[in-house]
Formats: sequence, C-alpha cells, structure tokens
Amino acid sequence: MARLTHLDDQGAARMVDVGAKAETARSAVAEGRIRMSAEALEALMSGSGPKGDALAAARIAGIMAAKRTGELIPLCHPLGLESVTVEFSRESHAISVTAKASLTGKTGVEMEAMTAASVALLTLYDMGKAIDRGMVIEGVRLIEKTGGKSGIWTAPD
Repeated sequence: MARLTHLDDQGAARMVDVGAKAETARSAVAEGRIRMSAEALEALMSGSGPKGDALAAARIAGIMAAKRTGELIPLCHPLGLESVTVEFSRESHAISVTAKASLTGKTGVEMEAMTAASVALLTLYDMGKAIDRGMVIEGVRLIEKTGGKSGIWTAPD
C-alpha cells in the first residue's frame, strides 16, 4: 500500500520536506463544470448577467486562487508559479473550466490547478446566482500532470 506523505511515522500531519528534490519543469491541468439553466448560461457567456462579465471575473479569481493555494490548503507548499491559465467553454446547459498551472520547482502544481478550477467555478456560481440558484458544480478533477520523479500522469477517460 502507498504511504501517505503528509503523515509522519506516528500518523501526525507534517509538511513534506522537498529540500533534496531536484527542480524540474512541472505542470498540471484540472477541469470542472457548472450546470445551469439556459437563461443563466446565456447571461454568463455573454457578460450580460446582473454582475457583469462573469468569465473575466472567474478567470481572475481562478488565477488569484492558484497563487494563494499554499495559504488555503494545509501542508501545501507556497509556490512561485510561472504560469496559470483559466479557460472556459460552452457546453449544453453548462460551462466547463480548464485550469493549467506550471513552474520549475521541487514539488508539483496539482493542487494549484484544481484550486484555480474550483474557485473559477465558484465565481461563476456567484455571478449567476441571481438568475439560477440551482446551478451545480461537478467533476472537478486533475486531468494531467507532468514533471517530477513520477513523470507524466493522465486521467483515464
């Protein structure tokens, strides 16, 4: 069985020591979606919702969240990210979000990519809740990571 790296030999939480790890180029891509009514979808995609340009606000929120992941998630290392992107696409009754984070460093950026996607989705909810309080955020997951000792990982379909 794989050992949980954030627990010491006595089972107490600890921050993993990455001091001896080599710096490598690392990236992670996460995705998620928010389902909603046709009216909310149109308003959020067109920027005509009651709070203005939802996609711009959600993109900035996702990027800001990725940069602050080390403050939000206990035991997560604070990272000097080199790039964060947040993209949106329209689906049938949904908006999908894809977030990518990258850096050259000693630890991965999976949590940063998933935090960016999650906060972008939460921002879309906040921007559209006046139209549709029944929106559903779903499917937030890591879809790819590169770099480090384990190399490339891609989520199964």
